[in-house]
Amino acid sequence: MAETDGEDFGLLRVNVYLGNIGSPAKNVSVTVSDPESGETIEELETDDEGQLPPIKLPAPPFDYSQSSTMPRPFEQYDVKASLSGYEDAFIRNVQIYPQSTAIQNISLTPLYDNVFIPYPALWGNFPPKIPEAELKRLPFPSNLSVLPEPVIPELIVVHAGVPNDSSAPDYTLGFKDYIKNVASSEIYATWPKEALKANILAILSFTLNRVYTEWYRSKGYDFTITSSTAYDQAFTYGRNIFQEISDIVDEVFTLYISRTDITQPLFTQYSDGIRVVREGWLSQWGSKALAEQGYSAIQILKNYYGYNIVLREAKKVAGIPLSFRGVLSIGSRGEPVRTIQSQLNAISNNYPRISKLAVDGIYGSRTAGSVRTFQSIFDLPVTGTVNFPTWYRISDIFNAVSSSR
Repeated sequence: MAETDGEDFGLLRVNVYLGNIGSPAKNVSVTVSDPESGETIEELETDDEGQLPPIKLPAPPFDYSQSSTMPRPFEQYDVKASLSGYEDAFIRNVQIYPQSTAIQNISLTPLYDNVFIPYPALWGNFPPKIPEAELKRLPFPSNLSVLPEPVIPELIVVHAGVPNDSSAPDYTLGFKDYIKNVASSEIYATWPKEALKANILAILSFTLNRVYTEWYRSKGYDFTITSSTAYDQAFTYGRNIFQEISDIVDEVFTLYISRTDITQPLFTQYSDGIRVVREGWLSQWGSKALAEQGYSAIQILKNYYGYNIVLREAKKVAGIPLSFRGVLSIGSRGEPVRTIQSQLNAISNNYPRISKLAVDGIYGSRTAGSVRTFQSIFDLPVTGTVNFPTWYRISDIFNAVSSSR
């Protein structure tokens, strides 16, 4: 969890972009205010990376998020971003938990839609999930389906309503961004790491089952999944996410839950475990209790979905074969190092704090320094080594920078 000077404070990080993450928006005026009184709490300007220094904000006591019977465990703030030539962006009700870091990404466009963030599913009034079969019958093959194996899609199309509501908008976003949004909407970022990981793995498998079976497209809809908790998972376009959740998603996003005798990702249904309790479903509050007893994420999942479940890894990520070959650190050599050096050089054109590198395939102190700078800018643990999350984050930003030119 994020370190703060007091227990009842959280941190807010704001990142502003022009269009996408490949184009940081500098000199943007950002105001954080109280949603009830309208009083301005902080007013700052973004730097060359489109970022603000972390803002320390009051939050309720930590214990409020550890029990379902306590008062509301998060505080809410409004964020406004203004830049000449662009519409002001308003993010209503950004949620702050104590001892946690909230990340609010804002993309400025001439037609930016204001965002209102509802309560997380554990606190708000959401319709319960309509039960479905754990395994799905696959649609007949066509030029679009069936997928030969589970893959991590590049993009997810989310229908912001129940499936048959044609007036609801559709939102297209990156797969990891969707998972981070759902996890930040469903559970509390202050929970133990193994509980967060178990819930995120359930969210991942639920989503990949929808992708693999082409559940909605086979029914004639042009989207992947909905934001209705009666059918799918909580999602709010543009909402803030949390550092603790983001780190875990970056670590496990290629994994899904299955069984020893099948390939299909399980349709891993879950409920809060208090208002709605169902046999064979993960209990969100129950997963927290098990984590506090020392259960690992996989032990928590087996407790709910059965002891014959396994974690499998998708063979493709964003439509391309898995390219990560192992951790890169000082002393590493070869083509993977050249790839990282070349991509960091391209990224540094838009993020000049990252030093240019000789593309020599030798992982020395200068490469490690550029990696550390990259990690600090893009909300990754600053280690100076390229592990799995850093490899794919560099790839993500490289693609975004390349497409923004």
